[in-house]
Amino acid sequence: MVTQIKHDDVRFSRGTPKPLGEVLRRDYPFLEQVARLERLHGRIVSVPNPKGGFLKKFDESKTFCFAEPQLFSVFDYDWLIGDPLSTLSTPNSVVLTEKYAYKYFGTANPIGKTLRFDNQADLTVTGVLKDHPGNTNLTYEAFISYSTIASLANAKESLQAWTDVNSEAMCYVVLPPDMSADRLASAFPAIRKKYYTADDQSVYSFTLQPLSDIHFNSQYSGRMNKTMLVAMTLAGLFLVISACINFINMATAHALKRSKEVGVRKVMGSSRWQLFSQFMTETAIITLVAVVVALFFSNLGLPAMNKAMSVFNATMVLTDLLNPKPLAVMILGVVFVILLAGFYPALMMAGFNPITSLRGRLTTQAVGGFSVRRGLVVVQFFMTQLFTIGVVVVMTQLRYIRQADLGFVSDGIVLVDLPNAKSAQNDPLKQETLRQRLLQISGVQEVALGNQPPASGNINQFPFVYDTRTKPEGFDVQSKIGDPNYLPLFGIKLLAGRNFRAADSTSEEVIVNETVIKRLGKLSPGDVLGKRFRIWDTDKTIVGVVNDFYTNSLRNSVKPVVIVNDLAQSHMVAVKVSATDLPRTLKTVEATYNDFFPEKVFSYQFVDEILDEFYRGDRIMLALTQVFSLIAILIGCLGMYGLVSFMVETKSKEIGVRKVLGASAFQVLWLFGREFGRLVLLGFLIAAPLGWWLMNAWLQDYVYRIQIQGWMFGLTIVLAALITLLTVSFQSVKAALMNPVKSLKSE
Repeated sequence: MVTQIKHDDVRFSRGTPKPLGEVLRRDYPFLEQVARLERLHGRIVSVPNPKGGFLKKFDESKTFCFAEPQLFSVFDYDWLIGDPLSTLSTPNSVVLTEKYAYKYFGTANPIGKTLRFDNQADLTVTGVLKDHPGNTNLTYEAFISYSTIASLANAKESLQAWTDVNSEAMCYVVLPPDMSADRLASAFPAIRKKYYTADDQSVYSFTLQPLSDIHFNSQYSGRMNKTMLVAMTLAGLFLVISACINFINMATAHALKRSKEVGVRKVMGSSRWQLFSQFMTETAIITLVAVVVALFFSNLGLPAMNKAMSVFNATMVLTDLLNPKPLAVMILGVVFVILLAGFYPALMMAGFNPITSLRGRLTTQAVGGFSVRRGLVVVQFFMTQLFTIGVVVVMTQLRYIRQADLGFVSDGIVLVDLPNAKSAQNDPLKQETLRQRLLQISGVQEVALGNQPPASGNINQFPFVYDTRTKPEGFDVQSKIGDPNYLPLFGIKLLAGRNFRAADSTSEEVIVNETVIKRLGKLSPGDVLGKRFRIWDTDKTIVGVVNDFYTNSLRNSVKPVVIVNDLAQSHMVAVKVSATDLPRTLKTVEATYNDFFPEKVFSYQFVDEILDEFYRGDRIMLALTQVFSLIAILIGCLGMYGLVSFMVETKSKEIGVRKVLGASAFQVLWLFGREFGRLVLLGFLIAAPLGWWLMNAWLQDYVYRIQIQGWMFGLTIVLAALITLLTVSFQSVKAALMNPVKSLKSE
């Protein structure tokens, strides 16, 4: 189940209101299964010491979740200990994976052991799961019973909150085999009418997302771009075809040397089919040896590939290729390569005339001629230049992202987690004392309190009422919590009004960005100062307007933002540090933090790391494209080298005659340069429009993007020309400087 939140635009969330799952289970019993799950971020898990205190403390981020027991009926988990139906049936119970059971309790039996969760509740281990595979989207290591939520501070209310949509609170539904998704969807209007006010009914709506689509649908947090996946698959296929083209070129060029062998075999009684089978067998042996070598190098490269692809939850081991589908694909691929690479050369050589072969009078046309070879080399030039265009565009876009003005400063800022907002440990006075202590550390330049940096993956949007208006605006605002030091630390500029007062830690004042006043109407920054801003059912006053800044990646437009000074909701301290002796500074910050929060686990993250995470998938795409381009260039160089060698061999007498008649070395070189120049240009004319179309489609994923320019194509053809020149120059120069007597004396 997924949610759409509609104002003047539409926000998509993979999460749903928590009560929806219970309503579906109770009111629609025809559904096979309904299971709720909520991922947890940044929670402290401790192993109690029987003598008092704790044996171990862990900061668990994104590995714990609340789950209903029905989840184990929806998905296929392998159980080592416990009953899927009963292990999470009671509050304060937890099921661990085998890896995490060992992490907390070693080799001891974990059943019945206790874990302290977030310093609020004691959890009893009731089951152990086998470690999950590397290709699952559900990468949770611990499952806490969903009924535990009701006993946690500030969490019970969310169980009945229909307007609280958390993207980490998900609901899975299994339909009966004979039921269509449309039938269930037809019940959603009745649910909205029953549980939402008249105004909210038009804002919130639910829809069904097929499980097979969750990895690819970016609207609902899918992390893998299907277009990218198809493009990488086609790139791999192109490389295989390019290698086959090289094999065909080299095999047909070598055919002249084997012509007498074919003639002798035919005279001795070999049939055309026997010769064809022999040459196809040779190709098959070469291909199978290549497969073994490829598997060896693939195994060496898998750790690096798994590390790169972990962002997509797509790790694997080489034995995964033995599963039915990948094994079938690999076998079909081997057969495809054998047929593509071997069929034409085998058919051609098996058809040689034995008399002509034995006399050594086969012409180049009998082994394919230049026209076939030219066509094959053009295909290689096309693929090489297509990859090059992709590399240039992706690199330029990523450089544009790195150099773009985000509207705030990110260099040298470290984020440290504080106890969860509104918890017993989250005391504004204690936070301010911590801030003052951190400022005394040498190497710490500025310190601010808040809930998140200006740009992050956490998007909290809320409706609001402006000034004397009585209804919420047609758009939501993203909320940021920040104290008076928040704006100076992140370098966010005030356009009008003032910052929060240092002595005022209340939440009665807010600061908005430019986009808010633009969306409110034709207002200037000064027009909104002092106006009422009602949010979270509380009236506040606008005291300042700041410049626009990005709250997410450049794929998204700048959003309306409100900054609230409410230390009670702060769960982050931002520390601007000097690059000088950074390890010592961080160690001192950790020691100070531990003095204030001994029950917490110190963890930190640089803001730059958060920004880099937005484009990790793009960097992987760039790296893969660069690797593919390099392989394509190497294969293309082999093809060109084979073709120029063939040209030198077949044109040796022509070159000799030209030199005897007075041709210079440069004129001989021009024979080769003209030939390959045409092939490069023809490949470019095919690659350029296709490359423009593909990369323009990729750039559409970004709201803020570069324009594809002519210099990118100019650089591509120049690089192709240089690579061609370096590849063919040795053989060309050798032919141009050859003594004509050597090539003509056999006549």
